[in-house]
Amino acid sequence: MPTPNIIQDTLPEAESVLIGLLRVRPAHLRLSDAITASNRVAQQCKNAIRRNHPKISEDDLKLRFIELNYGQEIADEVRAYLNMK
Repeated sequence: MPTPNIIQDTLPEAESVLIGLLRVRPAHLRLSDAITASNRVAQQCKNAIRRNHPKISEDDLKLRFIELNYGQEIADEVRAYLNMK
């Protein structure tokens, strides 16, 4: 059974080459790539928050990031924990 195209803007032949390259890449490098990509997305999210709120403090930026990515409840719990210190 053929696998469906995962990448929508890539020719199926090119996608097959990309998948083949990923399959032979050592696991520790794939993990490193995933962590790097995740950190890049988090940084882009924080940059967008800064653009929308240029005067935001670093602590408020981090709390807003948590709120947007993990939900209001978790952000409130982190905020309450920080206020206990």
